[in-house]
Amino acid sequence: MNPFSPLPATDLSRRRFVQGLALGGAVAGLGLLRPPNAWALTSPGQPTVLSGTDFALDVVETAVNFTGAARPAITVNGSVPGPLLRWRQGTTVNLRVTNHLRVPTSIHWHGIILPFQMDGVPGLSFDGIAPGESFLYRFQVRQSGTYWYHSHSGFQEQNALYGPLVIEPDGPERYPTDRDYVVMLNDWTDEDPERIYAKLKKQSDYYNFAQPTVPDFFRDVRTKGLSHALAMRKMWNQMRMNPTDLSDVSGYTYTYLMNGAAPAGNWTGIFKPGEKIRLRFINGSSSTFFDVRIPGLKMTVIAADGQDVQPVPVDEFRFSPAEIYDVIVEPQEERAYTLFAQSIDRSGYARGTLAPRAGMEAEVPSVDKRVWLDMRDMMGAMSHADHGGQATMPGMDHGAMDHGSMAGMAAAPVPVVRHARTEYGPGVDMHVDMPRTNLDDPGTGLRDNGRRVLTYADLHTIGGPIDAREPSREIELHLTGNMERFMWSFDGIKYSDAKPIHFNTGERLRIVLVNDTMMNHPIHLHGMWSELENPDGQFQVRKHTVNVQPAQRVSYAVTADAPGRWAYHCHLLYHMEAGMFREVVVA
Repeated sequence: MNPFSPLPATDLSRRRFVQGLALGGAVAGLGLLRPPNAWALTSPGQPTVLSGTDFALDVVETAVNFTGAARPAITVNGSVPGPLLRWRQGTTVNLRVTNHLRVPTSIHWHGIILPFQMDGVPGLSFDGIAPGESFLYRFQVRQSGTYWYHSHSGFQEQNALYGPLVIEPDGPERYPTDRDYVVMLNDWTDEDPERIYAKLKKQSDYYNFAQPTVPDFFRDVRTKGLSHALAMRKMWNQMRMNPTDLSDVSGYTYTYLMNGAAPAGNWTGIFKPGEKIRLRFINGSSSTFFDVRIPGLKMTVIAADGQDVQPVPVDEFRFSPAEIYDVIVEPQEERAYTLFAQSIDRSGYARGTLAPRAGMEAEVPSVDKRVWLDMRDMMGAMSHADHGGQATMPGMDHGAMDHGSMAGMAAAPVPVVRHARTEYGPGVDMHVDMPRTNLDDPGTGLRDNGRRVLTYADLHTIGGPIDAREPSREIELHLTGNMERFMWSFDGIKYSDAKPIHFNTGERLRIVLVNDTMMNHPIHLHGMWSELENPDGQFQVRKHTVNVQPAQRVSYAVTADAPGRWAYHCHLLYHMEAGMFREVVVA
């Protein structure tokens, strides 16, 4: 049951969705608009910041207005995002969540290591919070860094039930700064999320307005020849796939938010030239991968998913829903800088400003040109010389492939993968037999763009793995789907038909994920760290959410030190709802 009635996206102009309103967000009880609040952790007294050990959080329905039409949202304490919670490592927090909705709700503390009963997943951790009831989350804070919280009930996360979380270390910061801002990115829609899901089930490309066109065909004829252009169209059509299928939901219905402000709202963080500024970027969206850059400023990545890493200077980074990167910037000039976060499908962007004074703005870049998926996103580790049998899809025409994009990909050893018998059915339209294993690919749309783009290969968690033992066993799972039917699963089995995955308490095991689809999938294991390995099996970086690129194989080690029932799923909300979800039992 959803308490909201649908509103067709066509009732509002696309510009309103993309740019939003200069004043927007939560609507106060008298119908007045409240401007976005500053999120500086170094600025005391901000009403959206709650700190200490005892918290009262109210889940309420609140009217919001980002596009010119007031719509109901599900909020924590009436704001979008919810209040910034500040904890301290080593303390015990008490969070009383009261449900003022007409339907059950929940809050999951994303990336937090805690007892499974406090994890906030209805049906696994607890029964959920019934209307009019309260639930007390109580646990010891065993970590530090940047995290976030969100609902794990239905589509409430899409309806704005989310907020940022910062945990101060029990000692000095490894990378001290002069200022500290949270930058939370979200995708808001005026549509009922249940209606969005129903549309995707009926027509998976409903929100994709960048289908291949006749001018695209003639461009390919000019650059690659008529026979190649025809063969490529034939291949994609016979496979019933789309080379522009980068995101399920686009800027046609989404307004992209930065700290609760639409692009026209221009959230602003203040600085003095010469200061070191920490920006805690949180991707709290339901479906959107963001590519983030600050023209004119180099960013130094210092933490990934709350864990300190060796500093990495970059111009740009991509992060999936649920991922987090902390960066340091050092503006030297007394001028404004644009924080620019464009969606992976280039249908829109979120933006804000760093400036010496409020009201200043810098030029907002145009979104980059949309780049089609290429053969590495479909075929994985294809050899330039031999491509037989490396991926199987209906209608595959190997002669149509652009071998130029595959140069050099056959150099690394290619692992043999095992396809489960359950992968061969109507819910799976693609199998990758020889996936790529490299971690140094920034992904479609960022390759060779002239900027220094972060990749997983750049990330090295300080201190090494939490457990030095070599994994004693391996679990291989395939990320599977049928894109046309919008069916998503592990090993071809949707959650409602799947048995739990069992970990033995205390064991060190390796999880291998093989992406048999042409979409990115950010995979989140609750309650335990995922320690990503490089292609040689050596520890790389500790994360709570690992994005697996199209036709890619990744592996990570897990120490099963958290008895209980845990969720394990793709963090694309509509993929999770469609079945890319499993229960992990540690016993």
